[in-house]
Amino acid sequence: MSPDELLAVEDHLATVLAAVRPVETVSVSVSAARGRTLRTPLCAAVDIPVFDNSAMDGFAVRFDDVADAAPEAPVRLRVVADLPAGTSLDPALSPGEAARIMTGAPVPSAATAIVPFEDTSGGLADSLEIVEVLRAPTAAGAHVRRRADDARAGDELLPAGVLLGPLQLAAAAAAGVVEVEVSRTPRIAIVSTGSELVAPGAPLAYGQIPESNSELLAGLAAEAGAEVVLRTRVDDEGEGPREAVTAAERLGADVVVFSGGVSAGAYEVVKSTLGDVMAFTKLRMQPGKPQGFGRAPSGTLLFGLPGNPVSAAVSFEVFVRPALLRMQGRTELDRPLLRLPAAVGWRTPPARAQYLPVTIDRSDPAGWRVVPATRGASHLAGGLGRAEAYAVVPASVVEVAAGDAVDVMLIT
Repeated sequence: MSPDELLAVEDHLATVLAAVRPVETVSVSVSAARGRTLRTPLCAAVDIPVFDNSAMDGFAVRFDDVADAAPEAPVRLRVVADLPAGTSLDPALSPGEAARIMTGAPVPSAATAIVPFEDTSGGLADSLEIVEVLRAPTAAGAHVRRRADDARAGDELLPAGVLLGPLQLAAAAAAGVVEVEVSRTPRIAIVSTGSELVAPGAPLAYGQIPESNSELLAGLAAEAGAEVVLRTRVDDEGEGPREAVTAAERLGADVVVFSGGVSAGAYEVVKSTLGDVMAFTKLRMQPGKPQGFGRAPSGTLLFGLPGNPVSAAVSFEVFVRPALLRMQGRTELDRPLLRLPAAVGWRTPPARAQYLPVTIDRSDPAGWRVVPATRGASHLAGGLGRAEAYAVVPASVVEVAAGDAVDVMLIT
Protein backbone atom coordinates (compact mmCIF):
# COMPACT_ATOMS: atom_id res chain seq x y z
CA MET A 1 0.00 0.00 0.00
CA SER A 2 1.41 3.40 -0.98
CA PRO A 3 1.84 6.07 1.72
CA ASP A 4 -1.07 8.04 0.24
CA GLU A 5 -3.44 5.08 -0.02
CA LEU A 6 -6.15 4.87 2.62
CA LEU A 7 -6.98 1.60 4.36
CA ALA A 8 -10.57 0.47 4.88
CA VAL A 9 -11.92 0.58 8.43
CA GLU A 10 -12.82 -3.12 8.24
CA ASP A 11 -9.26 -4.08 7.29
CA HIS A 12 -7.71 -2.22 10.19
CA LEU A 13 -10.24 -3.69 12.61
CA ALA A 14 -9.45 -7.18 11.31
CA THR A 15 -5.75 -6.59 12.03
CA VAL A 16 -6.58 -5.44 15.55
CA LEU A 17 -8.87 -8.38 16.36
CA ALA A 18 -6.39 -10.90 14.95
CA ALA A 19 -3.84 -9.68 17.50
CA VAL A 20 -6.15 -10.04 20.50
CA ARG A 21 -5.51 -12.84 22.97
CA PRO A 22 -8.14 -13.77 25.58
CA VAL A 23 -7.52 -12.95 29.22
CA GLU A 24 -7.65 -15.69 31.82
CA THR A 25 -10.81 -17.16 33.29
CA VAL A 26 -11.54 -16.65 36.98
CA SER A 27 -14.28 -17.89 39.30
CA VAL A 28 -16.21 -15.24 41.20
CA SER A 29 -19.37 -15.15 43.30
CA VAL A 30 -22.60 -14.24 41.56
CA SER A 31 -22.81 -11.05 43.63
CA ALA A 32 -19.39 -9.95 42.33
CA ALA A 33 -19.96 -10.81 38.66
CA ARG A 34 -21.94 -7.78 37.47
CA GLY A 35 -20.38 -6.35 34.31
CA ARG A 36 -18.19 -9.40 33.70
CA THR A 37 -18.27 -11.72 30.69
CA LEU A 38 -19.41 -15.31 31.20
CA ARG A 39 -16.77 -17.76 29.95
CA THR A 40 -18.52 -21.10 30.52
CA PRO A 41 -22.24 -21.81 30.09
CA LEU A 42 -24.39 -21.06 33.12
CA CYS A 43 -26.38 -24.16 34.13
CA ALA A 44 -29.14 -24.37 36.71
CA ALA A 45 -28.18 -25.98 40.01
CA VAL A 46 -31.82 -26.47 41.06
CA ASP A 47 -35.18 -26.62 39.32
CA ILE A 48 -37.00 -23.34 38.63
CA PRO A 49 -39.49 -23.34 40.35
CA VAL A 50 -38.07 -25.67 42.98
CA PHE A 51 -41.54 -27.10 43.80
CA ASP A 52 -45.15 -26.77 42.72
CA ASN A 53 -46.38 -23.49 44.20
CA SER A 54 -49.39 -21.24 44.15
CA ALA A 55 -49.60 -18.35 41.70
CA MET A 56 -52.44 -16.74 43.67
CA ASP A 57 -53.61 -16.00 47.17
CA GLY A 58 -56.61 -18.27 47.68
CA PHE A 59 -57.49 -21.87 48.43
CA ALA A 60 -55.85 -25.09 47.26
CA VAL A 61 -58.58 -27.52 46.23
CA ARG A 62 -59.33 -30.73 44.40
CA PHE A 63 -60.58 -29.55 41.00
CA ASP A 64 -63.28 -32.21 40.85
CA ASP A 65 -64.77 -30.81 44.08
CA VAL A 66 -65.35 -27.35 42.57
CA ALA A 67 -65.72 -28.01 38.85
CA ASP A 68 -69.43 -27.11 38.94
CA ALA A 69 -69.23 -24.16 41.33
CA ALA A 70 -71.23 -21.07 40.29
CA PRO A 71 -72.66 -18.02 42.08
CA GLU A 72 -76.10 -19.57 41.99
CA ALA A 73 -74.73 -22.95 43.11
CA PRO A 74 -71.69 -22.34 45.39
CA VAL A 75 -69.60 -25.21 46.71
CA ARG A 76 -68.78 -25.33 50.42
CA LEU A 77 -65.44 -26.89 51.48
CA ARG A 78 -63.94 -27.51 54.90
CA VAL A 79 -60.64 -25.65 55.43
CA VAL A 80 -58.08 -27.99 57.02
CA ALA A 81 -54.82 -25.99 56.77
CA ASP A 82 -53.34 -22.51 56.38
CA LEU A 83 -50.22 -22.35 54.13
CA PRO A 84 -48.07 -19.19 54.06
CA ALA A 85 -45.08 -18.85 51.73
CA GLY A 86 -42.12 -20.71 53.18
CA THR A 87 -44.16 -23.41 54.93
CA SER A 88 -42.91 -26.97 54.84
CA LEU A 89 -46.37 -28.46 55.42
CA ASP A 90 -47.98 -30.81 52.91
CA PRO A 91 -51.42 -31.40 54.39
CA ALA A 92 -53.62 -34.22 53.16
CA LEU A 93 -56.79 -33.07 51.39
CA SER A 94 -59.73 -35.44 51.38
CA PRO A 95 -62.70 -34.86 49.06
CA GLY A 96 -64.60 -31.78 50.22
CA GLU A 97 -61.54 -30.20 51.89
CA ALA A 98 -59.37 -27.16 51.04
CA ALA A 99 -56.30 -25.37 52.37
CA ARG A 100 -55.96 -21.61 52.53
CA ILE A 101 -52.75 -20.77 50.60
CA MET A 102 -50.65 -17.69 49.86
CA THR A 103 -48.74 -16.89 46.67
CA GLY A 104 -45.49 -18.87 46.49
CA ALA A 105 -46.46 -21.46 49.09
CA PRO A 106 -46.06 -25.15 48.21
CA VAL A 107 -49.23 -26.67 46.76
CA PRO A 108 -50.42 -29.72 48.72
CA SER A 109 -49.76 -32.96 46.85
CA ALA A 110 -53.48 -33.77 46.78
CA ALA A 111 -54.54 -30.37 45.41
CA THR A 112 -55.10 -29.95 41.67
CA ALA A 113 -56.08 -26.26 41.39
CA ILE A 114 -56.11 -22.93 43.22
CA VAL A 115 -59.28 -20.90 43.74
CA PRO A 116 -58.36 -17.20 44.13
CA PHE A 117 -59.86 -15.33 47.09
CA GLU A 118 -61.93 -13.18 44.72
CA ASP A 119 -63.77 -16.30 43.52
CA THR A 120 -65.04 -17.09 47.01
CA SER A 121 -67.86 -15.53 48.96
CA GLY A 122 -65.75 -14.08 51.75
CA GLY A 123 -62.34 -13.58 50.11
CA LEU A 124 -59.43 -13.26 52.52
CA ALA A 125 -61.93 -12.91 55.35
CA ASP A 126 -63.33 -16.37 54.68
CA SER A 127 -63.41 -18.51 57.78
CA LEU A 128 -60.51 -20.88 58.38
CA GLU A 129 -63.21 -23.51 58.89
CA ILE A 130 -65.45 -23.18 55.80
CA VAL A 131 -64.92 -21.61 52.34
CA GLU A 132 -67.70 -21.05 49.84
CA VAL A 133 -66.47 -21.25 46.21
CA LEU A 134 -68.53 -19.14 43.79
CA ARG A 135 -66.63 -19.71 40.54
CA ALA A 136 -64.87 -22.84 39.33
CA PRO A 137 -61.23 -22.69 38.14
CA THR A 138 -60.88 -22.86 34.36
CA ALA A 139 -59.26 -26.30 34.47
CA ALA A 140 -57.25 -28.67 36.60
CA GLY A 141 -53.88 -27.07 37.28
CA ALA A 142 -55.28 -23.54 37.28
CA HIS A 143 -53.00 -21.05 39.13
CA VAL A 144 -50.42 -23.73 39.95
CA ARG A 145 -46.79 -23.02 39.03
CA ARG A 146 -45.32 -26.41 38.24
CA ARG A 147 -41.90 -27.53 39.42
CA ALA A 148 -39.20 -27.06 36.73
CA ASP A 149 -41.65 -25.25 34.46
CA ASP A 150 -38.92 -22.69 33.69
CA ALA A 151 -35.79 -24.84 33.91
CA ARG A 152 -34.57 -28.16 35.26
CA ALA A 153 -31.36 -28.66 37.22
CA GLY A 154 -28.57 -29.02 34.67
CA ASP A 155 -30.30 -26.98 31.95
CA GLU A 156 -28.19 -24.30 30.26
CA LEU A 157 -29.59 -20.87 31.13
CA LEU A 158 -26.96 -18.66 29.47
CA PRO A 159 -24.26 -19.43 26.89
CA ALA A 160 -20.63 -18.42 27.29
CA GLY A 161 -19.75 -14.99 25.96
CA VAL A 162 -22.65 -12.95 27.33
CA LEU A 163 -22.42 -9.86 29.52
CA LEU A 164 -23.65 -10.52 33.04
CA GLY A 165 -26.06 -7.80 34.11
CA PRO A 166 -28.77 -7.66 36.78
CA LEU A 167 -31.23 -9.85 34.86
CA GLN A 168 -28.67 -12.54 34.11
CA LEU A 169 -27.35 -12.62 37.66
CA ALA A 170 -30.87 -12.80 39.07
CA ALA A 171 -31.44 -15.86 36.86
CA ALA A 172 -28.23 -17.39 38.22
CA ALA A 173 -29.31 -16.78 41.81
CA ALA A 174 -32.80 -18.19 41.15
CA ALA A 175 -31.13 -21.30 39.74
CA GLY A 176 -29.12 -21.80 42.93
CA VAL A 177 -25.79 -20.88 41.33
CA VAL A 178 -23.17 -19.60 43.78
CA GLU A 179 -20.17 -18.91 41.52
CA VAL A 180 -19.69 -18.24 37.81
CA GLU A 181 -16.69 -18.54 35.50
CA VAL A 182 -15.91 -15.12 34.01
CA SER A 183 -13.10 -13.29 32.27
CA ARG A 184 -10.44 -11.59 34.29
CA THR A 185 -10.88 -7.82 33.98
CA PRO A 186 -8.56 -6.46 31.26
CA ARG A 187 -6.07 -3.87 32.47
CA ILE A 188 -5.58 -0.73 30.41
CA ALA A 189 -3.27 2.29 30.48
CA ILE A 190 -4.40 5.66 29.11
CA VAL A 191 -1.69 8.03 27.87
CA SER A 192 -2.45 11.53 26.60
CA THR A 193 0.23 13.24 24.53
CA GLY A 194 0.73 16.97 24.09
CA SER A 195 2.90 19.65 25.66
CA GLU A 196 -0.10 22.01 25.54
CA LEU A 197 -2.17 19.91 27.93
CA VAL A 198 -2.76 20.86 31.56
CA ALA A 199 -5.05 19.45 34.22
CA PRO A 200 -8.65 20.71 34.14
CA GLY A 201 -9.02 23.71 36.43
CA ALA A 202 -5.33 24.61 36.35
CA PRO A 203 -4.37 28.14 35.22
CA LEU A 204 -4.05 28.29 31.43
CA ALA A 205 -1.10 30.01 29.85
CA TYR A 206 -1.49 31.18 26.27
CA GLY A 207 -1.45 28.10 24.02
CA GLN A 208 -2.49 25.65 26.72
CA ILE A 209 -5.77 23.71 26.93
CA PRO A 210 -7.40 21.47 29.58
CA GLU A 211 -6.58 17.81 29.10
CA SER A 212 -9.81 15.82 28.60
CA ASN A 213 -8.96 12.74 26.57
CA SER A 214 -7.80 10.70 29.54
CA GLU A 215 -11.18 11.25 31.22
CA LEU A 216 -12.96 10.32 27.99
CA LEU A 217 -10.93 7.18 27.31
CA ALA A 218 -10.85 5.99 30.91
CA GLY A 219 -14.64 6.20 31.03
CA LEU A 220 -15.06 4.38 27.73
CA ALA A 221 -12.63 1.69 28.89
CA ALA A 222 -14.55 1.17 32.13
CA GLU A 223 -17.81 0.86 30.18
CA ALA A 224 -16.14 -1.83 28.07
CA GLY A 225 -15.30 -3.82 31.20
CA ALA A 226 -11.66 -2.79 31.62
CA GLU A 227 -9.76 -1.62 34.69
CA VAL A 228 -7.67 1.53 34.22
CA VAL A 229 -4.31 0.93 35.91
CA LEU A 230 -2.51 4.03 34.64
CA ARG A 231 -3.50 7.52 33.48
CA THR A 232 -0.69 9.83 32.49
CA ARG A 233 0.39 12.58 30.09
CA VAL A 234 3.59 12.89 28.09
CA ASP A 235 5.14 15.81 26.22
CA ASP A 236 5.57 16.09 22.48
CA GLU A 237 9.31 15.55 22.76
CA GLY A 238 11.40 12.92 24.49
CA GLU A 239 10.86 9.22 25.24
CA GLY A 240 7.62 9.67 27.16
CA PRO A 241 5.60 7.09 25.18
CA ARG A 242 8.20 4.35 25.60
CA GLU A 243 8.52 5.15 29.29
CA ALA A 244 4.72 5.00 29.61
CA VAL A 245 4.65 1.55 27.98
CA THR A 246 7.30 0.33 30.43
CA ALA A 247 5.30 1.69 33.38
CA ALA A 248 2.11 0.09 32.03
CA GLU A 249 3.84 -3.27 31.62
CA ARG A 250 5.02 -3.14 35.23
CA LEU A 251 1.37 -2.73 36.22
CA GLY A 252 0.34 -5.73 34.13
CA ALA A 253 -1.52 -3.73 31.48
CA ASP A 254 -2.99 -5.72 28.63
CA VAL A 255 -3.57 -2.59 26.55
CA VAL A 256 -2.01 0.87 26.25
CA VAL A 257 -4.03 3.57 24.48
CA PHE A 258 -2.31 6.77 23.33
CA SER A 259 -4.25 9.83 22.23
CA GLY A 260 -2.38 12.16 19.92
CA GLY A 261 1.10 11.90 18.47
CA VAL A 262 0.15 9.63 15.55
CA SER A 263 -0.48 12.03 12.65
CA ALA A 264 1.79 13.72 10.10
CA GLY A 265 2.98 16.75 12.08
CA ALA A 266 6.48 17.61 13.24
CA TYR A 267 5.93 16.62 16.88
CA GLU A 268 4.15 13.25 16.62
CA VAL A 269 5.85 11.72 19.64
CA VAL A 270 4.17 8.29 19.57
CA LYS A 271 5.03 7.86 15.91
CA SER A 272 8.62 9.01 16.40
CA THR A 273 9.37 6.85 19.45
CA LEU A 274 7.41 3.62 18.94
CA GLY A 275 7.80 2.98 15.22
CA ASP A 276 9.65 -0.23 15.99
CA VAL A 277 6.60 -1.83 17.65
CA MET A 278 3.67 0.05 16.07
CA ALA A 279 2.47 0.48 12.50
CA PHE A 280 0.94 3.83 11.56
CA THR A 281 -1.60 4.14 8.78
CA LYS A 282 -4.35 6.31 7.34
CA LEU A 283 -7.93 5.04 7.15
CA ARG A 284 -10.93 5.82 4.98
CA MET A 285 -12.87 7.30 7.88
CA GLN A 286 -13.77 10.67 9.37
CA PRO A 287 -12.92 11.41 12.06
CA GLY A 288 -10.07 9.05 12.91
CA LYS A 289 -8.04 8.97 9.71
CA PRO A 290 -4.58 8.55 11.36
CA GLN A 291 -4.25 5.36 13.44
CA GLY A 292 -1.47 3.41 15.06
CA PHE A 293 -1.47 -0.15 16.28
CA GLY A 294 1.05 -2.72 17.43
CA ARG A 295 2.20 -5.08 20.13
CA ALA A 296 5.02 -4.64 22.63
CA PRO A 297 7.47 -7.55 23.07
CA SER A 298 5.64 -8.33 26.33
CA GLY A 299 2.41 -8.88 24.39
CA THR A 300 0.73 -5.64 25.49
CA LEU A 301 -1.44 -4.21 22.71
CA LEU A 302 -0.63 -0.64 21.73
CA PHE A 303 -3.24 1.68 20.20
CA GLY A 304 -2.41 5.09 18.79
CA LEU A 305 -5.53 7.25 18.43
CA PRO A 306 -5.81 10.80 17.06
CA GLY A 307 -5.71 13.54 19.67
CA ASN A 308 -8.84 15.51 18.81
CA PRO A 309 -11.58 14.46 21.27
CA VAL A 310 -14.20 13.37 18.73
CA SER A 311 -11.55 11.48 16.76
CA ALA A 312 -10.34 9.76 19.93
CA ALA A 313 -13.90 8.83 20.97
CA VAL A 314 -14.81 7.42 17.56
CA SER A 315 -11.52 5.55 17.23
CA PHE A 316 -11.95 3.96 20.64
CA GLU A 317 -15.50 2.93 19.71
CA VAL A 318 -14.53 1.41 16.37
CA PHE A 319 -11.24 -0.30 17.31
CA VAL A 320 -10.40 -0.41 21.03
CA ARG A 321 -13.80 -1.39 22.38
CA PRO A 322 -14.17 -4.44 20.09
CA ALA A 323 -10.66 -5.53 21.08
CA LEU A 324 -11.47 -5.29 24.79
CA LEU A 325 -14.68 -7.27 24.31
CA ARG A 326 -12.90 -9.93 22.23
CA MET A 327 -10.26 -10.12 24.96
CA GLN A 328 -13.01 -10.95 27.46
CA GLY A 329 -14.56 -13.60 25.21
CA ARG A 330 -17.68 -11.60 24.36
CA THR A 331 -19.60 -13.12 21.45
CA GLU A 332 -21.24 -9.82 20.43
CA LEU A 333 -18.72 -7.10 19.60
CA ASP A 334 -20.95 -4.65 17.75
CA ARG A 335 -23.17 -1.94 19.16
CA PRO A 336 -26.92 -2.06 18.36
CA LEU A 337 -27.83 -0.27 15.12
CA LEU A 338 -31.03 1.58 14.32
CA ARG A 339 -32.13 2.83 10.92
CA LEU A 340 -33.57 6.33 11.38
CA PRO A 341 -34.31 9.33 9.17
CA ALA A 342 -32.11 12.41 9.36
CA ALA A 343 -33.86 15.50 10.76
CA VAL A 344 -31.59 17.78 8.72
CA GLY A 345 -29.11 17.30 5.92
CA TRP A 346 -25.32 17.37 6.16
CA ARG A 347 -22.25 16.93 3.96
CA THR A 348 -20.09 13.84 4.18
CA PRO A 349 -16.34 13.52 3.49
CA PRO A 350 -15.42 12.34 -0.02
CA ALA A 351 -14.71 8.59 -0.20
CA ARG A 352 -14.52 8.17 3.59
CA ALA A 353 -16.89 6.53 6.06
CA GLN A 354 -18.33 9.11 8.42
CA TYR A 355 -19.00 8.64 12.13
CA LEU A 356 -21.01 11.71 13.13
CA PRO A 357 -22.00 12.28 16.78
CA VAL A 358 -25.78 12.66 16.92
CA THR A 359 -28.70 12.99 19.26
CA ILE A 360 -32.07 11.31 18.71
CA ASP A 361 -35.17 13.46 18.51
CA ARG A 362 -37.83 11.39 20.32
CA SER A 363 -40.54 14.08 20.36
CA ASP A 364 -42.65 11.84 18.11
CA PRO A 365 -42.55 8.34 19.65
CA ALA A 366 -43.58 6.86 16.30
CA GLY A 367 -40.99 8.79 14.31
CA TRP A 368 -37.58 9.18 15.91
CA ARG A 369 -35.13 11.34 13.95
CA VAL A 370 -31.36 11.87 13.95
CA VAL A 371 -29.92 15.31 14.74
CA PRO A 372 -26.18 16.13 14.52
CA ALA A 373 -24.72 16.85 17.96
CA THR A 374 -21.76 18.82 16.58
CA ARG A 375 -20.94 20.77 13.44
CA GLY A 376 -18.73 17.87 12.39
CA ALA A 377 -15.30 19.17 13.45
CA SER A 378 -13.29 16.62 15.43
CA HIS A 379 -12.11 19.07 18.12
CA LEU A 380 -15.60 20.00 19.39
CA ALA A 381 -15.59 18.23 22.75
CA GLY A 382 -18.56 20.24 24.05
CA GLY A 383 -20.86 18.98 21.32
CA LEU A 384 -19.58 15.46 21.87
CA GLY A 385 -21.03 15.63 25.37
CA ARG A 386 -24.51 15.83 23.89
CA ALA A 387 -24.10 12.78 21.67
CA GLU A 388 -25.97 9.56 22.37
CA ALA A 389 -25.12 7.79 19.12
CA TYR A 390 -23.03 7.95 15.96
CA ALA A 391 -24.57 8.21 12.51
CA VAL A 392 -22.51 5.81 10.41
CA VAL A 393 -22.52 6.93 6.77
CA PRO A 394 -20.77 4.76 4.14
CA ALA A 395 -17.92 6.17 2.08
CA SER A 396 -20.07 5.91 -1.06
CA VAL A 397 -22.58 8.50 0.23
CA VAL A 398 -21.76 12.07 -0.86
CA GLU A 399 -24.45 13.88 1.09
CA VAL A 400 -27.20 13.10 3.61
CA ALA A 401 -30.47 14.91 2.92
CA ALA A 402 -33.23 15.56 5.43
CA GLY A 403 -35.40 12.46 5.57
CA ASP A 404 -32.68 10.08 4.35
CA ALA A 405 -32.43 6.89 6.41
CA VAL A 406 -29.06 6.46 8.12
CA ASP A 407 -27.53 3.77 10.32
CA VAL A 408 -27.31 4.91 13.92
CA MET A 409 -24.93 3.23 16.39
CA LEU A 410 -26.26 3.62 19.93
CA ILE A 411 -23.58 4.39 22.51
CA THR A 412 -25.65 5.23 25.60
